Amino acid sequence: MARAGARNRLITLSRDGVQTGTNDFNEPVYGPAVTFDRLASRHDVSDGEKVAAGQVGAFLMTRFAVLSDPETRAVTPAYRLSHDGAAYNILGVKETSEGRQRFIEITTVRDADS
Repeated sequence: MARAGARNRLITLSRDGVQTGTNDFNEPVYGPAVTFDRLASRHDVSDGEKVAAGQVGAFLMTRFAVLSDPETRAVTPAYRLSHDGAAYNILGVKETSEGRQRFIEITTVRDADS
């Protein structure tokens, strides 16, 4: 799945800045947001429907594989992933079995309704 030739999708990973302190009015002060683009391979894992509060919603679970580097190894579920105009929530991040620190696999889910 994570072979080099399969990385043909452009994704954007981002997270809000972390709180670095407070100002004179005791309001939180945040550092800069982190945003970067990577080429990735995409593999749709599953889709389905869920019923919550009397409403039916559809979801799509997708795995993206990117080359491992210091920025991609720092990705956590606090990040957001964007691809083709859709926003994905990150469920988990792991190293693939295709060599040590070669690829990072990011498991995501998004509402298929939107």
